[in-house]
Amino acid sequence: MQFTKMHGLGNNYIFFNLLDMPMEDQDFEQLARTVSNVNTGIGSDGIILICPSEMADFKMRIFNEDGSEGKNCGNGLRCVAKYLFDHMYATSTDFSIETLGGIVHVKVEPDKKRIVRSVTIDMGKPKLTKGMIPMKGDPEAQTINELLTIGKHSFPVTCVSMGNPHAILFVDNIDTFPLEEIGPEIEYSDLFPERVNLGIVHVKSRQEIYYRVWERGSGLTMACGTGACAAVVAATLNHLVDQYIPITVHLPGGQLTISLDENDHVWKKGGAAYICHGELVMER
Repeated sequence: MQFTKMHGLGNNYIFFNLLDMPMEDQDFEQLARTVSNVNTGIGSDGIILICPSEMADFKMRIFNEDGSEGKNCGNGLRCVAKYLFDHMYATSTDFSIETLGGIVHVKVEPDKKRIVRSVTIDMGKPKLTKGMIPMKGDPEAQTINELLTIGKHSFPVTCVSMGNPHAILFVDNIDTFPLEEIGPEIEYSDLFPERVNLGIVHVKSRQEIYYRVWERGSGLTMACGTGACAAVVAATLNHLVDQYIPITVHLPGGQLTISLDENDHVWKKGGAAYICHGELVMER
């Protein structure tokens, strides 16, 4: 089984190209758990499948390191876009990718050698109602700076779905906040029937924020592209950043540029990189 390992700001995945290598009989949930194990596998935040699509130019499926299937992954999308263009599956700099969270449109920026250096993705409109996140409560209501009590803790959170659910919490210091303790409590709260990602945000200015994330199914990661988008949307809803100005988001793995347009679409720009290519031997 040929694979490629890539990362977007340190958020790393093992990619399998199903355009050339059909794997219909594979148990992808178990494969993700096996491959992601740093001691007995390759080590990653999960696996991503690059597939044919009947709805878009290409399709992406993502399985987290615990085997659960995710709806979307902003960092994974940038990696997929780079892989498809660099390997000449995509012949245009603009193309579409199907995800469980919907179809997204991407634009790659190659250099003179036709190697992609940055990717801009139209992440679509954020979903804000509890029914669309999903979250318990009035399905038509929004959660904006709402005080939630989870376990022994109470937090004012803003909830956003960017194809996958995010709870955003604004804090004074993202480095001292006990994310590793609070993250699992909120991820597995019965308020969120499909679990949730927890993002913590410190607003430095109206054009710049700092962000860390506890990802459902993966735990602490270096970056989360959909989470960075959700953080900017949440900051905008709380009037903490400028609405139509590109916002710089600093993550442990690097930085992204996120902007909202006048049609309420969220645009994300950042890089992606190869780590290695190899062959996975599965002993049976």
